[in-house]
Amino acid sequence: MSHDFDPLSVETFDSPHDDYRRLRATCPVAHSDAWGGFWALLKHEDVAAVATDWQTYLTSQQNVVPKVAFTGRRPPLHLDPPDHTPYRRALAPLLSERRVAALEPVIRRICRDLLAAMVARGGGDICADFSSRMPVAVFGHWMNLSEPAVEQLAAIGQRYNIAVQSNDVEDTRIASAALYEVARDIVAARRAAPLATETDATSALLAVQVDGAPLPDDLIIGTIRQVLVVGLIAPSVMVGSIAVHLSRDRALQTQLRENRSLLPAAVDEFLRLYTPYRGFARTAVRDVCIRGRTIPAGEPIALVYASANRDEAVFEDADRFRIDRPNIAASLAFGRGPHMCVGAGLGRLELIVALDELLSAAPGFTLANEPQPTRFPEIGALSAPIRFEHEV
Repeated sequence: MSHDFDPLSVETFDSPHDDYRRLRATCPVAHSDAWGGFWALLKHEDVAAVATDWQTYLTSQQNVVPKVAFTGRRPPLHLDPPDHTPYRRALAPLLSERRVAALEPVIRRICRDLLAAMVARGGGDICADFSSRMPVAVFGHWMNLSEPAVEQLAAIGQRYNIAVQSNDVEDTRIASAALYEVARDIVAARRAAPLATETDATSALLAVQVDGAPLPDDLIIGTIRQVLVVGLIAPSVMVGSIAVHLSRDRALQTQLRENRSLLPAAVDEFLRLYTPYRGFARTAVRDVCIRGRTIPAGEPIALVYASANRDEAVFEDADRFRIDRPNIAASLAFGRGPHMCVGAGLGRLELIVALDELLSAAPGFTLANEPQPTRFPEIGALSAPIRFEHEV
C-alpha cells in the first residue's frame, strides 16, 4: 500500500493547505500509514458523495481519524440512520432558528466580558483566553447548567480541547472520562428534577419514546457527552483562524469594522476558507472504487472537509477570501447528509457575534507571535497570540 502523505509531519498554520492542494492535483484519493492506516478524500465531489451515502459509508464504526472515541457510543454522530434519528429529533427544536436567535444577547455578553479582560492586558491568546472559553459558557447557558457546573465544564473542556488538538492520546482519554462524569451528573440531576422539554436538551432526551420505550441510559449519557464537546472545539479553532486572517489582511479588518452588515457573509466565507475539520471518518460496508483506487471494506476513510472547501473545481480562486462568493452554498463547512451539523445555526451565530465583538474591542489588532496550528482531526489555530492596538 502506498504512503501518499504523512499527517504527523511538522506543520505551520498554512502548510496543510499547500499539501492538500498538491494532493487534489496529484492524488485526490490518498492513503496514509499513520494511526494504523487510513484513506483520505480531498475533492469536494468525493467528500460530498460519501457524506451523503450513509447506506454505503457507516459512521458507527469509526467517526474520526485518528480514533479518539474510547469509551462507548455517543449519538447522534456515532450511530447510523435510522438509529441516530431520535437523538437528532430531540435536539433539533432546541437548536431552531428562533431558539438560537434568542441566545444572541447571552453570546454577546459572554464575548464582551472575555474580550474586556484581554483588552485590559493589551492582548493575549485569542484561543486560550477567548475562543476556547466562549462556547463553553454559551453551551452551559443553553444546557441550563449551574455556574459551578459551567466552570467545571470549562476546565475539563479546555483540557480535552488541547489534548485532542495536540494528538495527546492519554490526556484525551483522561479528559474524555471526566466529561462522561459531567454528563452523568447532568442526566442524574434532570432525571431527579426534569425541566421543560422545549427548553432543556437533557430533559428532551429523557422524554423520548421509541416503540413505547425510553432511549437507553448509556446512550443518553453518550449524547450529552457528545453535545458537551462537539460545540466547543470547532468555534475555538475557527475564531483563532479568523483572527489570524484579519491580522494579516488589515484592509479586510477595516472594511468589516466599518460595515458590520457584511459579517454574516464574511463568516460564511471564513467557514469555507478555514473549515476546521479534516478528520471526520466513514467506513465502507463493501469494497469501493473512487477515482480508480479501490478502498477495501472496513478501512477508515477521512473526509477532508478543509480540502474539499478549497477545491478549485468548485470554488474559483479557492485560496482567496471573497466576501461576495456566488456559490458559497456549495460549502461543506457543516457537513452534508444525515450527519450535517444539527447545531449549525448556533455555531454560525457564535462566530458572527464573536467577530462583531472582536472588531469592537479595539481600533485594530495584529498577531503578536506566529500562530500555533492544531493537529488532526481539526485544522486551524490552536493558539493565536494577538496584540490590541489603541490607534490604527
